[in-house]
Amino acid sequence: MVVSLKSKYRTHTCGELNASNVGQSVVLSGWVHRKRDHGSLLFIDLRDNYGITQCVFDGGDEALERVRPESVIQITGTVVARDASAVNDKIPTGAIEIKAEKWNVLTNANVLPFQVFGDDDTVSEDLRLKYRYIDLRRESLHQNILFRNRMIKFMRDQMWNMGFSEFQTPILTVSSPEGARDFIVPSRNHHGMFYALPQAPQQFKQLIQISGFDRYFQIAPCFRDEDLRADRLLEFYQLDMEMSFVDLPDIQAVGNELIPAIIREFVPNANVCPEIPHIPFDEAMLKYGSDKPDLRNPIIISDVTDIFRGSDFGIFANAIEGGAVVRG
Repeated sequence: MVVSLKSKYRTHTCGELNASNVGQSVVLSGWVHRKRDHGSLLFIDLRDNYGITQCVFDGGDEALERVRPESVIQITGTVVARDASAVNDKIPTGAIEIKAEKWNVLTNANVLPFQVFGDDDTVSEDLRLKYRYIDLRRESLHQNILFRNRMIKFMRDQMWNMGFSEFQTPILTVSSPEGARDFIVPSRNHHGMFYALPQAPQQFKQLIQISGFDRYFQIAPCFRDEDLRADRLLEFYQLDMEMSFVDLPDIQAVGNELIPAIIREFVPNANVCPEIPHIPFDEAMLKYGSDKPDLRNPIIISDVTDIFRGSDFGIFANAIEGGAVVRG
């Protein structure tokens, strides 16, 4: 059962009204995304988590003109169809607008440190992090968070469908030998003793397996005290899994099912291989010089021994005479 989003603050969200709602009286609540004063008319784009709806007010309301962007307001009005020339096909509510009849400020915003409308990329990272709650209102970041939310739900549903059970393992634990340094947390009750934050739930999931739970998974938080690089984070989440009574092909089958399904769901036009290629380690190192080759543009290492045999390039020619093989 889906709990209704209706309340005393709204009859609809800012992303659901369309031409079928024309003529209805509605109540919306949200953030003032943008204001446009055309003299006789004042337009407000009202935004919430679900979208944006254009609201139209009669001009000359000084109190409304003082309402700053990102203030939270409640609007009561009637849904009307936009003129054909004013239809905005870029948003779901672009065929309608709200003819506002009354409004109420729920929270008035102060002057903003930077604008939410427009996704200005020139704002410094320090300022964005200081006002993170404002930064996350910007369209690109807000959609990234919702995208992450949908992806995690999709992965969770897929794992359940494959017979895995979901677990939550402890965050405060003891130090364990992993590939990086631990973050430590001093204990208040045990002076001089420390907890460690898990680099991965390795020990706990092994305990789960020998306890007889067969198939474990977790969207697991991991903490690693290491220097930041392009492929290193202090904190991240990973899809963690463990299985009993399986060998390598069984584990690979889970990846063959899960990874293409994620890509098809979230990148509909992607060209997905019918089956993920499996390359033995020795073959990968011989052909590509790496155990994680980029097969989108494979650079294959070839045997060029015959090319340099008896050549004037003495380093290679002499090595070949001694039985060496040249690859490049």
